[in-house]
Amino acid sequence: MIYELKRYIPYPGKAEALKERFARVTLPIFDRIGIRVLHCWEDESDPDALIYLVVFDDGMKRDAAWKAFGSDAEWKAAKAASEVAGPLLASQTTTELRPTAFSPERRC
Repeated sequence: MIYELKRYIPYPGKAEALKERFARVTLPIFDRIGIRVLHCWEDESDPDALIYLVVFDDGMKRDAAWKAFGSDAEWKAAKAASEVAGPLLASQTTTELRPTAFSPERRC
């Protein structure tokens, strides 16, 4: 299993629009494509940030899923429509996580 911890930082004043798009557009597209989101968080020290965790069976499935998302027509149209007044996402980071042999959640 491959876990990716994603952190999205919006442009100033764009946090609510980014989170709204993620909840209403991105998550359903992820579901359709097969990107499994385990959880979403907000950071008390940076309340504008959106953090979420996804899981993939292996690297090939991960790469195929992200490629499918990036080329998805519904995603492209929704992104363009939501960014008429400028982009929402200022930066993003991805941390790839793999369970240790002693992880209590190893059975996932």
